[in-house]
Amino acid sequence: MKAFFKGIYIPRLLALSFIISNLSFSPVWAQQQLGQRPQVKSPVINQDGTVTFNFYDPSASAVTVNGDFNEISNKRLTMEKRADGVWTVTTAPLAPELYSYSLNVDGQRLTDPANSYVNRDISTLSNIFIVTKTNDDKGHLYSVNNVPHGTLSRVWYESPTLGQQRRMTVYLPPQYDGKKRFPVLYLLHGFGGDETAWGDLGRTSQIMDNLIAEGRCVPMIVVMPNGNPTCNAAPGWWHEGMYTPDGNAFRDRPAKATMEESFMDIVKAVDSRYKTITKRSGRAVTGLSMGGGHTFGISRLYPEQFDYYGLQSAACRMPRELTPVTTQPSNLDNDFDGQMARLFASKPKLFWIAIGKDDFLMQMNTDLRKYLDEKGYPYEYYENDGGHIWRNWRIYLTLFAQKIFK
Repeated sequence: MKAFFKGIYIPRLLALSFIISNLSFSPVWAQQQLGQRPQVKSPVINQDGTVTFNFYDPSASAVTVNGDFNEISNKRLTMEKRADGVWTVTTAPLAPELYSYSLNVDGQRLTDPANSYVNRDISTLSNIFIVTKTNDDKGHLYSVNNVPHGTLSRVWYESPTLGQQRRMTVYLPPQYDGKKRFPVLYLLHGFGGDETAWGDLGRTSQIMDNLIAEGRCVPMIVVMPNGNPTCNAAPGWWHEGMYTPDGNAFRDRPAKATMEESFMDIVKAVDSRYKTITKRSGRAVTGLSMGGGHTFGISRLYPEQFDYYGLQSAACRMPRELTPVTTQPSNLDNDFDGQMARLFASKPKLFWIAIGKDDFLMQMNTDLRKYLDEKGYPYEYYENDGGHIWRNWRIYLTLFAQKIFK
């Protein structure tokens, strides 16, 4: 110790002693500080199905919760401030489901700092939570349960048609061993989405793990590509960098082809990389909104490549109709009647349409069904409550997955 302190000026030695002394008591000091600020847990899912939100900010004037757990979507719940500075509110009992929400603090939208679970939908970040009561409800289906798990990977492939290296998400079922061949479901996102949307917002891996474990669907590979022909991958995951994901990025840059025209590049890449059933009977394609429109186009361009087609809240434009998701004219606009005739002459095993009764694309789907009815083309139709929302698309994936490859 003498050698250590040799040459140290006494005031500096005293200062060092003070620092060491305070460091030795810092855990106690930290605990005292923690004791002065309430420990906030949020959300708290109660046994009766109600959910309590808590937020600490003694200086705030008004705090609300903005979520999709009300019958009227995005209705705000007003929080009340307790004496300790914690704002709180409890919902009515909620049905089993995955819910999303955010906070509004004095006019500023915030994610809940007490909840680590966040999803991105285009450019909006929201917290999520799951309510589940039994092993038969939707909340259980969307949860990570103690069952065999598949593998979710982000992989790159070459698209000669678009002249790009592109990224997609691939789910391999727990049974995949590189030896046995599996059927493939191609799952397409909507406008503003990318190859992460179905995995994050759609809970694809959880749904597939649970359906397969319960014997409710055939083990299958699920491929979730990026449906934007001018974007190689999700924002921040390709050379254009961290641009704002607003659904319109690079739309002023013409693509070499449409998503539909380049789609077989994806199929070829998947068939070359994985053990797949390369016949029509081993392929299905479905998508939501814009992805439903892509599915509709794929069915007409490649009528003998897939046996199952699923249109979910689809932007299924009829010939020459212009919609917000139309990127450029293509050969999809030519010979619509002939394309549809060839499609149904090939006798696909399933042409499925699903939409919520409040969906803003209902008229477009009604027009398509009228056309199919007039032509006598067979299809299945599913309609439920709600609008153009992920809550419905998770239901549609669950239903469609149980209909295919049987």
